[in-house]
Amino acid sequence: MAVPLFTGFILIEYYLSIKRNWKLHQFEESIANLNVGIAERITDLLTTGAFYFVFAWIYNKYALFSIHPNFLSWVLIFFVTDFIWYWYHRCGHRINLFWSVHVVHHQSTDFNYTVSTRITIFQAIARGLFWSILPLLGFPPDMIAIFLILHGVYPFFTHTQMIGKLGWFEYIFVTPSHHRVHHSSNTEYLDKNYGDILIIWDKIFGTFAEEKSELNYGLTKPLNSYSFLWQHFHFKLELLLAFREAKGLKNKIKILFGKPENINPIYRRHLELKLLKRNNQPIQNELQRLILLNSAITLIVLFFTLLLTEYITRQQQFFLCIFILISIINSGAMIEQKRWVFYLDYARLLLLGIITYTFLPNQYILLFITIIGIVPLIFYKSSQKLYYSYLYNS
Repeated sequence: MAVPLFTGFILIEYYLSIKRNWKLHQFEESIANLNVGIAERITDLLTTGAFYFVFAWIYNKYALFSIHPNFLSWVLIFFVTDFIWYWYHRCGHRINLFWSVHVVHHQSTDFNYTVSTRITIFQAIARGLFWSILPLLGFPPDMIAIFLILHGVYPFFTHTQMIGKLGWFEYIFVTPSHHRVHHSSNTEYLDKNYGDILIIWDKIFGTFAEEKSELNYGLTKPLNSYSFLWQHFHFKLELLLAFREAKGLKNKIKILFGKPENINPIYRRHLELKLLKRNNQPIQNELQRLILLNSAITLIVLFFTLLLTEYITRQQQFFLCIFILISIINSGAMIEQKRWVFYLDYARLLLLGIITYTFLPNQYILLFITIIGIVPLIFYKSSQKLYYSYLYNS
């Protein structure tokens, strides 16, 4: 139910920002943010169960204490979980290996509810390693699973510019004002306010900063790309190049566990020249509407895939997940007006036929799949020309 709930709040924030004439949303940024969130939701479908079983295995084999659910233990898990999050988050900014999975969350130059969706499956795995401390301490896996769901809701509401400072609340809890500081690229605010729900950890460990000046959001060196793949892998590739170039085991370990600012920026420039070809043409209104339609359809497919997961086969789940992942890669490619989206849409069309056949297996559906698979191949050049003419007016 998180999909319609959070989508609803995103739309409310957008409506209010338009009504107040606050320019808080850029089209390309919002779509890119949602694409990352959609990917995380759908990959969670395939991986969340694994986290639960890891927690259960640690609890059953290595738990140091035996903690039973009661009022005090729920209070305790709240403080322990938030404390673990603080250190996970701090490591995510100060250690290259963890920054390589957390960086995606900080790429947007916007700051609104869509930014809160920028969580990757890689980040979820990294968090899972830190959460493994909970069953080791003796918290039961059921208790952990329930609490992590509740713990994950609060941070969504701290990603907004619509809410100002909140008086006494600011002294204890993380507020939108605190988190705006955390997402800013202002030099004086870098690596501040790591807390998730409680701001007290930052005040105790010296990483607190109050919002006092106008903020700029995103990375210190903006990404300037809406490619789903580039957003996820640019720093991993930079890290790989730096690791390969480092001489000796000690230096290689320093690359993995060193600080992000120590990675030579020449690696980013090299990768951009080799892999990243930007298209600076403005997006036409027709293309914007098509991208919006694509995103809306993807969200609807995601919602029903998650909602009906108990009632569809593993094979159907797999094909639906692939369809969603191709769709979000397609959205980013359409924003950048890449020519290879033709092949993605061809693949999506085939997948749509296959998915339909898994639900309604009959000879007419099979005939349809065969036709849509063969026709674009027979009329390859004319199909491409017609496609680009419709999509990019070219």
